[in-house]
Amino acid sequence: MIDFLTPDQRSEVMSRIRGKDTSPERTVRRLVYSLGYRFRLHQKRLPGTPDLVFSSRRKVIFVHGCFWHRHEGCKRASMPASRPEYWAEKFRRNVERDIAAEEALRKLGWAVLVVWQCELKTGNIECVSSKVSRFLETGANSCGCR
Repeated sequence: MIDFLTPDQRSEVMSRIRGKDTSPERTVRRLVYSLGYRFRLHQKRLPGTPDLVFSSRRKVIFVHGCFWHRHEGCKRASMPASRPEYWAEKFRRNVERDIAAEEALRKLGWAVLVVWQCELKTGNIECVSSKVSRFLETGANSCGCR
């Protein structure tokens, strides 16, 4: 498939994609705050620069976009039709970086929870709320929601 944008136009579009303070991240922040938990944002001193950091609990939450972080089995994790070799390599590096950051955090004694963008659908927010509460209270990080 041919890209209908010029390289400069594509660069402009891609430059608008945010790395932090995304809509899913802000949704999770509001949810966590409403549950009564307080946190720090984007602690660069920790591997992977987690989105939400609960220092006293030694727990972190990453909010991952399904497309960029390749949520397995999610329809949002589609492969672009143009330049598939480039995208495959980029996505592979993203996933490897995510795995390395999670492993490094666990080795340092931190518990890690990943909240996926697709989990934040309107009808599913209660499940995410339960998942986050359970994680922050006990360390369990699954609730069976999808």
